[in-house]
Amino acid sequence: MADTWDNVTIPEFNSLLQMDPYLKQYEKDFRRRYGLFEKRLFLLEEAEGGFDQFTRSYRTFGVNRMADNRLVLREWAPAAEALFLTGDFNGWDNFSHPYEKKEFGKWELCLPPKHDKSPAIEHNTKLKVVVHTKKGERLYRISPWAKYAIQTEKQVIYDWVHWDPPQPYLHIHPRPKKPQSLRIYESHVGIASPDPKVASYTNFTTNVLPRIKDLGYNCIQLMAVMEHAYYASFGYQVTSFFAASSRYGTPEELKQLIDTAHSLDIVVLLDVVHSHASQNTEDGLNSFDGSDSCFFHSPPRGEHALWGSRLFNYSSWEVLRFLLSNLRWWMEEYRFDGFRFDGVTSMMYHHHGIGSMFSGDYSEYFGLQVDEDSLVYLMTANHVLHTLYPDCITIAEDVSGMPAVCRSVAEGGLGFDYRLAMAIPDKWIQSLVGDKSLAFWLMDKEMYTNMSSLIPMTPVIDRGIQLHKMIRLLTHALGGEGYLNFMGNEFGHPEWLDFPRKGNNESYHYARRQYNLLDTDHLRYRQLYDFDRDMNRTEDKYGWLAAPPAFVSAKHEGDKVIVFERGNVLFLLNFHPTRSQTNYRVAVASPGKYTIKLDSDEVQYGGHGRLDHNTEFFTEPQPFNERDNSMLVYIPCRTALILGNDDTESCY
Repeated sequence: MADTWDNVTIPEFNSLLQMDPYLKQYEKDFRRRYGLFEKRLFLLEEAEGGFDQFTRSYRTFGVNRMADNRLVLREWAPAAEALFLTGDFNGWDNFSHPYEKKEFGKWELCLPPKHDKSPAIEHNTKLKVVVHTKKGERLYRISPWAKYAIQTEKQVIYDWVHWDPPQPYLHIHPRPKKPQSLRIYESHVGIASPDPKVASYTNFTTNVLPRIKDLGYNCIQLMAVMEHAYYASFGYQVTSFFAASSRYGTPEELKQLIDTAHSLDIVVLLDVVHSHASQNTEDGLNSFDGSDSCFFHSPPRGEHALWGSRLFNYSSWEVLRFLLSNLRWWMEEYRFDGFRFDGVTSMMYHHHGIGSMFSGDYSEYFGLQVDEDSLVYLMTANHVLHTLYPDCITIAEDVSGMPAVCRSVAEGGLGFDYRLAMAIPDKWIQSLVGDKSLAFWLMDKEMYTNMSSLIPMTPVIDRGIQLHKMIRLLTHALGGEGYLNFMGNEFGHPEWLDFPRKGNNESYHYARRQYNLLDTDHLRYRQLYDFDRDMNRTEDKYGWLAAPPAFVSAKHEGDKVIVFERGNVLFLLNFHPTRSQTNYRVAVASPGKYTIKLDSDEVQYGGHGRLDHNTEFFTEPQPFNERDNSMLVYIPCRTALILGNDDTESCY
């Protein structure tokens, strides 16, 4: 059977091999994956007339209003015996509105308009699908395609609400162009306020977007938008895939948030969860038609042992329709600019990464442990997104190091634009959910009493302030091709993040971001904020994130000095706690006059102001550390500097 893939041609596979010749021995695996992907596209063309219509299935499934105000309702429930619609519109009659059974497990119901020509189901009224199973059970379900769901006070279960506003929000602003350098502000709308409550989309639009723009971030990654019944799941136990979470406001308010971001030239990514789904039945996808499968594999394959959630059957035609249409929905209806795909490691392997250390041996990424259905889904998703939206940005959350995740599908890759460098934060701290922030690891309880600039810095605060800036700049410049900051960390947010739950008496104390700390001028949080802002603005000018990888000319353990070049600028970091480096020779490629472009030791950033910014550094044609030129510099202790060559200023 394996030989049937020998005739498969991967159009640009040689480009992949040029980059990594070691992948040649796994050519058959790549051919098989690409062959399965090609077959999937062919079948889509043959059965559905191509992926354009197929991925717009939200126009035919769920509830859709026609031009004459007829309502057409369609569901996929292959194991159901009968389906009925009930709700406010029919006085909650469980039998008056039966669906008609169609082929391939589909069910359909048409509702003519009322006598006054208005739709039979009014906007903002409640509905349920009543599922009769072959066992004789009667189940009450939310449509998998529901566009809005709410939790009534004191109720645990979410209600499906028909959302069809008479005056929907109309986007005014065009999508911004895809940034060359991606500087991401990772955000959670619900915690985006100092108040101990769930914050709103409108609060984010009014109070947070201006800060993000001022800070120089050009991309927002919104987490916990897809509806999830359990707030403390951080949005990763999704119950309604097409519904924007109602706990922050209405769908129209989310659209306004994204439109306003676009007006500020900021792109917005959705943290999309297609790796698993909540096991909730009454307000989730689980057991929608009464079976243990439907959208998922039957247990045990369809259950995640650690997450307690359901796993999609990516080989199913209707699951493919559901998930690809879900991506299209968020792009079209809300005008998101791309996605961060959650849990990609779990998707790609049958073992879901559980108990696997991923040593980097290539045999770990091929063979029977790989879930090729998932790989083909991801290839298809990226192909569809990048074909329909050339500027779409996709990011994979993968910790395994799977080769070719970020190579094009035409090369045999999965087609992502970026992969999250998950191991880099762990170089500094074990960055776990609920763990202390970087600033709190550095300064801990002294942040409660000693962050005022009206008093001298204690040794702990001095060390913490300086290292916080240095760690962030080093990560920004050396970490990869994009930079991601979680909201609040730019100004050294204290303490940790913890959502209300039984274990903390449902407290919101740690489920908020204390932006009010910035509004008190004499607190040093403003100094860290200003450094983060100017770091981003300096990157915007020189574009090191879009430049080739850095050339590191020095990493001196004794001196605690790191020197590297990237994006036509020179980075100098002196981590030594006490020793400033005077007349310190550093290597540089381009000859000329260098001046200071960013200095973490400036007083406005909480530094000690030990450098004269009028200083000019001139190179000498003296080879040093594998570079043709070098120069003598002064680097104060615990200071990070960026020097630019005034003779070859970047035109980025």
